[in-house]
Amino acid sequence: MGLIHIELFATLDLVGQAPGGPDEDPLGFPFGGWQAPLFDEVAGEQVASAYEGTDALLLGRRTYDIFASYWPHQDDEFGALFNSVPKYVASRGKPDLSWKGSVQLGPDLAGAVRDIRDRHENIKVVGSLNLVQTLLREKLFDRLDLWIHPIVLGVGKKVFDGGAVPTNVTLLEPPAAGPKGTVFLRYGLAEGTPGTGDMGERG
Repeated sequence: MGLIHIELFATLDLVGQAPGGPDEDPLGFPFGGWQAPLFDEVAGEQVASAYEGTDALLLGRRTYDIFASYWPHQDDEFGALFNSVPKYVASRGKPDLSWKGSVQLGPDLAGAVRDIRDRHENIKVVGSLNLVQTLLREKLFDRLDLWIHPIVLGVGKKVFDGGAVPTNVTLLEPPAAGPKGTVFLRYGLAEGTPGTGDMGERG
């Protein structure tokens, strides 16, 4: 069975909306492109490493539309990867699937994702917050990569808005900070649900 990796850029208050550019989200979000001033060489290397071995992309409709308008015209390392692997699109509408290798998933999203797991080794979920929240709710992920940026926005769609259920995760490697203060955290899904205790009973 393959692994589903969620890749997300977020602020300190866990806003994940429109990190890439001012026009990424047309819904009036005032901070589109908030990631750009904080991106550095260290984060670039971390992102490149995270995509090694990717053999499929799983995308929400909005992220797919952004990618499909940009990556088919790029011939760099990421362009070569994204253009060559299958793209699975979660959408209730009718996306333009002219980007080579694109397939729309059916209405049973959880079932479709499980089928994708059976066909691929390393599936990357990029952005796509609505889709991510479904995967979090269904615990249909194996790894969660978070780049936490040192800003607080106070507005915007958050990573865990409406999608979280009690879940244990485990830190897979030590946190790594870049020169501009962005911290990379890599978690794996763990068994069980969060426990509780009494701090007054310690020591």
